[in-house]
Amino acid sequence: MEKTPIRPRAIITGASSGIGKATAIAFASSGIDLCLIGRSEDKLSEVAAQVAEYGGQVKTVATDLSQVAQVRSLFASLAEQFGPIDILVNSAGIGYTNLLQDTPLEDWEKVIRINLTSIFQAVVGLLPSMRQRGRGTIINVASVAGLQPFPGWGAYCVSKAALVAFGQCLAQEERRHGIRVTTICPGAVDTPIWDTETVQVKLPREAMLKPETVAQTILHVALLPQEAVIEQLVLTPSLGVL
Repeated sequence: MEKTPIRPRAIITGASSGIGKATAIAFASSGIDLCLIGRSEDKLSEVAAQVAEYGGQVKTVATDLSQVAQVRSLFASLAEQFGPIDILVNSAGIGYTNLLQDTPLEDWEKVIRINLTSIFQAVVGLLPSMRQRGRGTIINVASVAGLQPFPGWGAYCVSKAALVAFGQCLAQEERRHGIRVTTICPGAVDTPIWDTETVQVKLPREAMLKPETVAQTILHVALLPQEAVIEQLVLTPSLGVL
């Protein structure tokens, strides 16, 4: 009797909308079991219902990742409850526009906390279990704003530039443990981030990348043979950086 292949398991943050949601659908359609993390239980349930059509296991966890003190222990417990985690996709984040001079300290700290510190906590929470197995793939969704500064996006650019550096350091530290780290830097993507109160910029959304396009790129990175890794990838709209 042939053994049933073991399905990979992935955690996706920011899974209730945008890139995270599109990645959940792409992963599920490729036979990956999912743990979906987001703030809204209702939205997560909707996504879970969509991906359940592909079969496989789907777990949802509604939590606020900005409460960073709790994140490390949460991800460590998920590695035990959900089973060994093969892939972590950190796609949760916040957009923010303001001149640096006009950015309140509270806003600055919030952007750094969500876009950088929560990811640090999530990764460190999962690393022990990945190291124990000698394998794992961590994919951080940064931004071209982490490579190229844009005026009026100061706090956001700094948070994403720090995330790029974090990914580079992490990749060098963990490759000897069999853990692959990829930082994806998309240009403008047509997601609900443009409808939030913290982003006061209007750009032509029809010219932006689609979340599904970014998700397919994330899937490609995740499914590379174990001996290969793309450590940094820049994906922009064909019309250029908006």
